[in-house]
Amino acid sequence: MRAIVTVLGKDRVGIMSMVCALLAQHNVNILDISQTILQDYFTMVMLVDAGDCDIPFSDLAALLEQEGKDRDLSIRIQREDIFNAMHKI
Repeated sequence: MRAIVTVLGKDRVGIMSMVCALLAQHNVNILDISQTILQDYFTMVMLVDAGDCDIPFSDLAALLEQEGKDRDLSIRIQREDIFNAMHKI
């Protein structure tokens, strides 16, 4: 199952590595990634394959959200089909 991960927050060292490490711990493969700094803000969007994730998707979503809150970041994951349905042009 493919999903979209978004990360937003004040830029600082280690954001990308923290998110990537957390995903790797749960066997989530990164398929594509785009990140940029907008003035002082870090933004990242990832396309991931969570098909082999070792925890339920809802638990992964909660874990990412909590890790984000702990670091003053917004980290969200949505199934690709839901993301696409919500962002139709």
